[in-house]
Amino acid sequence: MNRKLNSIRGTAKLAAILVVFGVIAGAVLLKGVVPKEFLLAAQRPTGEARLIAIDRLPAEEASASGAMCEWEPASAAMPLRVALQEERVSARAASEADTKGTAALYKEVAARKPLRVIRDPYSAYSAVAVDATNNEVVLTDENLFNVLVYDRLANTPPSASMTEPKRQLGGLKTKIEFQCGLYIDPTSGDIYAVNNDTVDTLVIFNRQAKGDVPPSRELYTPHGTFGIAVDEAAQELFLTVQHDSAVVVFPKLSKQDDAPIRLIQGDKSRLADPHGIALDDKNGLIFVTNHGSVHQVVPEKTVNTGRVLGRSKGKDKWPVSFDNTIPGSGKMLPPSITVYRKSASGDEAPVRVIEGPKTQMNWPTGIAINPARNEIIVANDGGDSILVFDATASGDVAPLRVIKGPKSLVSNPTGVYIDSKNNELWVANFGNHTATVFPTTANGDVAPLRVIRSAPLNKPVPGMGNPHPIAYDSKREEILVPN
Repeated sequence: MNRKLNSIRGTAKLAAILVVFGVIAGAVLLKGVVPKEFLLAAQRPTGEARLIAIDRLPAEEASASGAMCEWEPASAAMPLRVALQEERVSARAASEADTKGTAALYKEVAARKPLRVIRDPYSAYSAVAVDATNNEVVLTDENLFNVLVYDRLANTPPSASMTEPKRQLGGLKTKIEFQCGLYIDPTSGDIYAVNNDTVDTLVIFNRQAKGDVPPSRELYTPHGTFGIAVDEAAQELFLTVQHDSAVVVFPKLSKQDDAPIRLIQGDKSRLADPHGIALDDKNGLIFVTNHGSVHQVVPEKTVNTGRVLGRSKGKDKWPVSFDNTIPGSGKMLPPSITVYRKSASGDEAPVRVIEGPKTQMNWPTGIAINPARNEIIVANDGGDSILVFDATASGDVAPLRVIKGPKSLVSNPTGVYIDSKNNELWVANFGNHTATVFPTTANGDVAPLRVIRSAPLNKPVPGMGNPHPIAYDSKREEILVPN
């Protein structure tokens, strides 16, 4: 079969060459340059190969076949089109067989039961906010991808396995995944929830939404968006962006591809893997918590045609690029709280910075303002503690108070919230399935006023959040899981 095809193809190639020259000859003949019987080639130096003449096909043969030349010889054992068709069919069958074999292998692997599974089957709280008007507390769950609404006064007794939420949002339609920032509209009760690691979208739901329902509104955000704060008087929405060390500001009612109106980013800003954000409306300030990792950015003049990482149709409206960091320029700064004017823009330096060993900060994440006491409250994730500072603090200063210890149940806290109406401090503990409530004056290893728990008491927590490729330490027989 292959030899026949080679013979047919060789004949076809020759015919195709003749056709090309025939077309050229025909074009020249129309201009009356050469006789109709043959075409002489252009003169070349002696000894070079050259075309001497081309005989035209008899007119009667061309008109009878409807073609310029004979594409396959009459002596061929199989018409070329049939041979090529059979070859295509054979190749397609082989490809389909290979695909089916691969699919069958995947199906077999998927059907295998694992020997062991390391997975947390319970909700892990990451952010918290209170709807004081409706006496409800809202918690985001970064493990099972839910937004959970509880009665504010709910209290899980030690004998209970968990507290049942009043409402729950979750499912593919909701676009809820790694929710780490949360805001409740004080007038409408709308829930603003920020996706961080995967779905680059801020989703907004009305207060009564529940189940697997689409958001009432969504805003496409830079990758790695984490914290959220809203200036209701100015109707502006502030978001922190981890990977690009920035704060972006949108009109509060922005949606889909709408562009931000300004941002803070650059070496002078001292932003370094920012997470939490809080607004001091009284003094017109922004407070941002920074883990400390940062890359140097390219000069401002080269980043005026930004983009939203492939998500935004209106990318040319963005004031800065979010791929403007210099490869290899990464460095680690001390964890910090940077403070800015509320109207800060561009590569603007903070008005002051809180950082240093006395602060006890270790992965400071969520942050809240207590205007009644002029204090800032920080969820100190790496230190299993809640740190309280004077809102005017600067430099390497010790916290005014620290909530920490086994009685407090504070464990890898990532979210904090001040309920000014009820004079309470809420903490979302990623490390032990709890949300805990304290008086705003709490200090030391004190028991919470109330506890909302998503799992049976003392259930272990794997602590995984968006795990990536794993490694095995054969010496210690340990599995290493980066998150």
